[in-house]
Amino acid sequence: MKILVDEMDDGMDERLIHLGYDAYSVKKLRGDGKKLHTDYSVITFAKENNMILITRDTESGQACEENELPCILLDNDEIFKIVTEKLKNL
Repeated sequence: MKILVDEMDDGMDERLIHLGYDAYSVKKLRGDGKKLHTDYSVITFAKENNMILITRDTESGQACEENELPCILLDNDEIFKIVTEKLKNL
């Protein structure tokens, strides 16, 4: 399973690699010359390379959902779920 981490979470790719995942960063791929400056190009790149996109961008998450592309959306709702779960454990 290949993973593409959107630019907002650059660095998560390194942590995932450390855990044994095949992960890439949009920001680092850009630095290597890939043209990944728009949501469309990022989503297309993920699709063409059979990757799961990890993003905080709600619009990208919706585009993935509409086109049945694998995506993990870290939006405010997901973050709120994490906060409430942690609060329950205090």
